[in-house]
Amino acid sequence: MQLRAGNLLRFNRLGPSACFLRHAAFATQRKRPQILDNNSLGQLSFGRQPSRHLFLLPRQRRSKVRASKLVSVTLASALLALWLYPTDALQHTDSRARLGSENPGDGADEHDREADQADLAKFTQNVSALSFVPSTDGLSEKVVDLIMPEWIKSVPGYIRKLQREMNMEPGSLAAEIWREAHDPFTHPEIQYAAKVRVSNELCDEEKTFLERRRMMIVPALARFLRIDEEDIHPDDVPTIAMCGSGGGLRALVAGTGSFLATTEDGLFDCATYVSGVSGSCWLQSLYYSSVTGTSFEKAIDHLKERLGTHIAYPPVAFNALTSSPTNKYLLSGLVEKLKGDSGAQLGLVDIYGMLLAARLLVPKGELGVDEKDFKLSNQREFVRYGQNPLPIYTAVRHEIPELDSPDYGGPGSISEEAKDRAKREAWFQWFEITPYEFFCEEFSAGIPTWAMGRRFKNGSDVPSTTGFRLPEIRMPLLLGIWGSAFCATLSHYYREIRPVIKSLHQSLDELIWGHNKDLSKVHPIEPANIPNFVHGMYGQLPETVPQAVYDNEYIQLMDAGMSNNLPIYPLLRPGRDVDIIMAFDASADIKTDNWLSVAEGYARQRKIKGWPVGIGWPKPAGTPSQAAVELEQAEVHSAVEAEGRINKAKTDQAARHAEPSPAQTAKKPGDQPIKPESQRQTEAAAELGYCTVWVGTTQERSSDPPPPPVDDTSTWRLMDPDAGITVIYLPFLANEKAVPGVDVAVSDYMSTWNFVYTPQQIDEVVALARANYAEGRERIRATVRAVYERKKKRRLKRERREEEDGFRRAMRRRVIGSLGEGDHFS
Repeated sequence: MQLRAGNLLRFNRLGPSACFLRHAAFATQRKRPQILDNNSLGQLSFGRQPSRHLFLLPRQRRSKVRASKLVSVTLASALLALWLYPTDALQHTDSRARLGSENPGDGADEHDREADQADLAKFTQNVSALSFVPSTDGLSEKVVDLIMPEWIKSVPGYIRKLQREMNMEPGSLAAEIWREAHDPFTHPEIQYAAKVRVSNELCDEEKTFLERRRMMIVPALARFLRIDEEDIHPDDVPTIAMCGSGGGLRALVAGTGSFLATTEDGLFDCATYVSGVSGSCWLQSLYYSSVTGTSFEKAIDHLKERLGTHIAYPPVAFNALTSSPTNKYLLSGLVEKLKGDSGAQLGLVDIYGMLLAARLLVPKGELGVDEKDFKLSNQREFVRYGQNPLPIYTAVRHEIPELDSPDYGGPGSISEEAKDRAKREAWFQWFEITPYEFFCEEFSAGIPTWAMGRRFKNGSDVPSTTGFRLPEIRMPLLLGIWGSAFCATLSHYYREIRPVIKSLHQSLDELIWGHNKDLSKVHPIEPANIPNFVHGMYGQLPETVPQAVYDNEYIQLMDAGMSNNLPIYPLLRPGRDVDIIMAFDASADIKTDNWLSVAEGYARQRKIKGWPVGIGWPKPAGTPSQAAVELEQAEVHSAVEAEGRINKAKTDQAARHAEPSPAQTAKKPGDQPIKPESQRQTEAAAELGYCTVWVGTTQERSSDPPPPPVDDTSTWRLMDPDAGITVIYLPFLANEKAVPGVDVAVSDYMSTWNFVYTPQQIDEVVALARANYAEGRERIRATVRAVYERKKKRRLKRERREEEDGFRRAMRRRVIGSLGEGDHFS
């Protein structure tokens, strides 16, 4: 990905830019990403002094090492700040936002903070302190008129209007929002208490959805495969999941084109799930809304009307935040969050989310905006009867183990065993959100989606002293969380500027990159905080849950693309039983990041049966067999009892990898000669095309090289009784034959950090996505047909076996019951 300083600088013209500058330019204030409790939040202010140390180092470390790390990270932080904020811009702009208490010692105790009057005073102070003061000292009016755009003169007026509407005085917009927050007719969810559901199973609502969706897919699958609907048994329907990658507006626009192509082909109606990361989450939010009415054609028209203006262009942004009816819907979540939760904070992600919602969830003309589109749980209407796939949204929490935490033996414990355990811990914990549930597989726990935003303690929500429960968290904040790639670690940021630093000063790069592991523990920009629903649930969750999760009232969530830019993990969750995963990858660096290979590590850790081994873009070093060896080592620890099964699996797999049989090699006129398996494997590993298919096996893995991608000569592998999960990979590659001149690698407007697309550019991206799908259309259809036939064959075999078992049982009952009654011996 490529950061654009110009795009991020536009945030300087908004109130919260001081927050952005503080985090980016003074990264030494952070020790590490952490979850703050209420006491810590009450003491935060933008006027505090930075802490002396960047990292929490063990006391046994030498001062020389501490100094070296501090210097390297400070240099990386300074380079990041200079890169994002040119000095000229800083000299001519003096924007500030004071969102916390002026005095860090003004924090009240727990009882006072829960008092309604204290909340009102704090909220009013935060909003009234918001200011925007362009500094033009020493410049004449002519110079000011020359260098300042005309619209900047109206910004102070917008700010004053926004402050009047948010001061909680009678008649203000904030007062109206807070009054409606207590209205059960507007927010029915406030009437109900919520509890944490601890289980690895799917929630009941999703189970009901799966039954209904399967019945809806039957006629769609018949049309797609061109067979009679009467011939399709519901149990034979493949569970198809489509996932879209991250990549900002590029992923949003390209994903719209890809899903439109699947809709035109009839495949989208056969899907059970759609999952997204970052920009693909924005696409799902748009599709399951009144703006598009679940129409990708309308989504494209909407994007053409709304993406021509930058999300942070001040006149348009301020107009949306200060004009009815959009201001009420955009600001409701912010008012409820800050007024209803005394520990909540206003951060860059909140502002970013509101700007995104103003562009994406507000139709042209703005009068057609619908309040229902601003709650994710309302998307249940679009899946209630199984008429659409179930959307899965993703976010991650960055868990960084500390060796002196209770999880690793307490302070001062730096044993080798503790170090090894810390390395094995997952750094990113995945959270999924559906219209039904907000769930974390790491915790084996979740809450209803309508309860997001409430504080929890020991498995139950915590209402206020008056019994009031907050309404559901709003879509603007979720949009910001899903796309908060700017909350990346210093390591992510430094990768963007490393080529420049290496060209200027090799030794400086070596100094900084030598402490890359430490850079990966620092987030210069704070991720969003939301209430932690497993707070205080000691001993009720899996043993692998870190201690810090129980202790803190809030968790920090960010863009799931920090972990994997393809949202495959939720699709592998037990109970979903996905047969086919279609991955539309619009990532910036699809070959180097190789997200499918990253997903394989997750499958190995979770011991997912049936995941294809060695999939993804070919690695420059190593062979495909290395992945199989690693997988075998990870899964087989006591080989004595499994030796027989492994040997059998090796024999079976060797037979499948053998040269094609005469029946298979029989050629028809015009057919190309079938190449040996080893040769086809070598050629397939050289490069991936527009559509690549892999299929796993449910048998024990062996050290044999994994099979190559499925091609026209090896579709029989999809029919194998032991076949596992099928992965169809469609990368967003250039296609000069169909859409010349459009390429992620060279087209500047397709940068992840570009927030403006012209109608022509949208047409180009959509055309490329549709052309790439057309390249693999028939292979996709053949793959779905093969998986359907395999499931049908399994069902018929199972039914025959059950019928035979039933017949034998009936015969035994008949013989036993009729002995001595009416036979010829009587």
